[in-house]
Amino acid sequence: MVGYDPGSEGCRLSVTEVATAGSLSGLVTRASISPLDVIKIRFQLQIEGMTVHGLQGKYRGILQAARLILEEEGLHGFWKGHIPAQLLSVSYGAVQFVSFELLTEVFHTSTALDIRAPAVHFLCGGLAACSATLTVQPLDTLRTRFAAQGEPKVYKTLHHAISTMYRTEGFFTFYRGLCPTLLAVFPYAGLQFSSYSLLKRIWNWSSGQDKRDNIKNFVCGSGAGVISKTITYPLDLFKKRLQVGGFEQARAAFGQVRTYHGLVDCACCIQREEGFRGFFKGLSPSLLKAAVSTGLTFFCYEMFCNMLLSLKKANKTE
Repeated sequence: MVGYDPGSEGCRLSVTEVATAGSLSGLVTRASISPLDVIKIRFQLQIEGMTVHGLQGKYRGILQAARLILEEEGLHGFWKGHIPAQLLSVSYGAVQFVSFELLTEVFHTSTALDIRAPAVHFLCGGLAACSATLTVQPLDTLRTRFAAQGEPKVYKTLHHAISTMYRTEGFFTFYRGLCPTLLAVFPYAGLQFSSYSLLKRIWNWSSGQDKRDNIKNFVCGSGAGVISKTITYPLDLFKKRLQVGGFEQARAAFGQVRTYHGLVDCACCIQREEGFRGFFKGLSPSLLKAAVSTGLTFFCYEMFCNMLLSLKKANKTE
């Protein structure tokens, strides 16, 4: 199971092994969903509308956006910012799952609560994600900048991006959007872990002794991703808008740009200029990405944990 298992005292994974499983899970997932992530970010940063009514934006649908990116930027355009994104995913996966395992163990040893309960997984998942977010926020900002820029590129390499941003915008530019990120990540990750736990229990209840664990992990993870993303999506959009502040020149080719003065200003401007639907721009590719990425994350994490556990048991019997 994801989280501390009281029945596994005889053979448990170490912190290093849990971190390894989390990192590998993040690596596989990020490589798989990068194209959807780039499309999602382009939609989130677009000021203009996505329909034929009013001022129409450059990107109007998933297939149209994918075709346009392919024509203008080539296949590698779908993996813009992939290096910082991979660093982000590998680091985030390690910190998040290690924190979650440790937090659920603390709940088990210090309280009488059932650590399999969705409420416990919600709290532990949210806290674990906040720990991971504080660790990797600079990488997330770099990933967003790379995915957002058009041609010609403002940032040529990761080193160039870091040095330029630090020199021209200061250290705290790497933490742009941190407030909405933390506001969003706690309920988002909490809902992911609690929904995953709940959906797995429903699956087990409805399927009896169903042994298709890999399918179950992926399907339940996908469902958890859709639930959590839908509920917390506007905060993710605010974060992306704030992260590209001071980066307007690189987005001129995509349409209008805006400079926001904080989270409240960002929310008010979007409501005033883009309406309520503006809070959900890019929701379709985001839900598709959330279903695939969360499904893969839990599927890969449990798979790698089982592999490492099997190796550990095999070494003990030799």
